[in-house]
Amino acid sequence: MSSQLLLTVAVHSYKNPEMLRMCLDSIFEHVRDISFEVIVSDGATEEETYMMMRHDFPTVRFFPFVENVGFSALVNNSIEHAQGEYLFIINADIVLTLGGVDHLLSLLQSDSSIGVCGPKQLSFDGTLQYTCFRFYRMVTILYRRTFLKKFSFVQRHLAWFTMNDFDHNTVRDVDWLLGSALMMSRKSLDIVGLMDRRFFMYMEDVDWCRRFWENNLRVVYDPHAVIYHYYGKGSARGGFFYSLFFNRLTWVHIVSAVKYFRKYWRKSLPR
Repeated sequence: MSSQLLLTVAVHSYKNPEMLRMCLDSIFEHVRDISFEVIVSDGATEEETYMMMRHDFPTVRFFPFVENVGFSALVNNSIEHAQGEYLFIINADIVLTLGGVDHLLSLLQSDSSIGVCGPKQLSFDGTLQYTCFRFYRMVTILYRRTFLKKFSFVQRHLAWFTMNDFDHNTVRDVDWLLGSALMMSRKSLDIVGLMDRRFFMYMEDVDWCRRFWENNLRVVYDPHAVIYHYYGKGSARGGFFYSLFFNRLTWVHIVSAVKYFRKYWRKSLPR
């Protein structure tokens, strides 16, 4: 690994070349004054994406996959090929802003106890997205996916889960961060390891952050770094009964949750 290369920005995409273009344009516009490379790992690559990367972004290291290999496989591929001392792992539906990457880098460089950090994420209309959470309890999945979320006691639990009890304007240790934007050092990754491939999609970020905590590496939310995120929430569309019977992503989420709780059955939380 070259000692001159400070940062790898690793982008993960799936059948959305328009958003991928916006993401890449924002990287080259707003990441300044540091040595960096860009990697794109793309699932079920289509011709439009392949041609765009070849002709419009020739300096980006592009890894196309014939099949939809899942989020964790894309991330692991990027990590295995990254040459930077630090890695910024983002989805293709992320748009960076000026200074965001610098804030996260400064945070990691200033405190070796931090294993992974993530920025404040906003929708394109400027509203806050809740991207830092407390660890799941088994009932959390039930509450989020059923009509029970209409009850006040369930709403209180979900507010606890999504950390609605603080203003999201201060730097804070959290249980886990949404995997759409995470920055970490290579040293921390060497300790914690890659994403768990048992999670095809969903829960892999929860599991990963938990493993950082298990290795005494903090997970930190930094609101001074701001990015925009087009968050589709595909597994939540159509209401409970529609999702349960017709939305494949709902079932993927449920299966991942089962794997997660089976993995950590009878294990105490790391914090």
